[in-house]
Amino acid sequence: MFEQVIKEIGRYDRIVIHRHQNPDGDALGSQIGLKHILRENYLEKEIYMVGDPAKRYSFMEDSAMDEISDEVYEGALAIVLDTSAKALISDTRYTLAERTICMDHHIYCEDIADVEVRDTSFESCCGLITAFAMECGLRLNLLAATSLYTGMVTDSGRFRYDSTSSNTFKLAAFLMEQPIDTNEIYRNLYADDFVRVRLRAQFVLKIQFTAHNVAYIYTTKEELAQYDVDTFTISRGMVGTMGDLKGVDIWVNFTETKQGVLCELRSGRYNINPVAVKYGGGGHQKASGATVKDRETAMQMLRDLDRMMEENA
Repeated sequence: MFEQVIKEIGRYDRIVIHRHQNPDGDALGSQIGLKHILRENYLEKEIYMVGDPAKRYSFMEDSAMDEISDEVYEGALAIVLDTSAKALISDTRYTLAERTICMDHHIYCEDIADVEVRDTSFESCCGLITAFAMECGLRLNLLAATSLYTGMVTDSGRFRYDSTSSNTFKLAAFLMEQPIDTNEIYRNLYADDFVRVRLRAQFVLKIQFTAHNVAYIYTTKEELAQYDVDTFTISRGMVGTMGDLKGVDIWVNFTETKQGVLCELRSGRYNINPVAVKYGGGGHQKASGATVKDRETAMQMLRDLDRMMEENA
């Protein structure tokens, strides 16, 4: 599966690694992991990674992005990770590169690069990058292994989601051949301070339900401004408050921003991806996202999700 990727990497002396905007642990883990796999195995190559700040995941070692000029892309290879749509890529300068590769595990939306490697059987892009290293016989150092393991943990929900497979554990076991400090990873990912616990409690009280039991939270721009946290913490971070409610099979978190309403869609049973795609987004069957222009459009999306529940009643 990776023959063309390893061939292209061998051809270029300068490589720039991209991923999606508002990075989660998988986007950063795959980006950092690939960077250090390439540095470990190709000492003569220049390897960069670019994008918006790590924010919530800034605890990950080497998560600070490189600042590079447009000239760096001349005669270079750009690799886009964990991204299914062009509009989601952080730093559009990947188009300036001489050659492009996309490696992703999301449901297909559109072609992004000259070489496309997509496989939805992987629970995470970090899993895909780990398989790439294994298949191609590439060495991993501790930093690469730790980064990839962190991303696998976050995108598999601590190995709870049904995307987790026997292959997930094989790949995790391969990474664990390095002395990864799993306690440190879990402490950084899941240990909450009182402020965040209180924030989550506030969002539990904001949960509403449609006629057919789709759970949802809607946060206005004015409400968002009152919280002393970044938008990602509210949008992606609070969707999980609805994830373990009895009788709720679909839930969605709406967050108003200046750029539009961020929509995080989740389901424990149904494929909600087509709804996200309908509104310009994408992702996985049971975890997708989109950004819509206004509240009215967000409520149209909610009605579509409610209709899905009605049809499956």
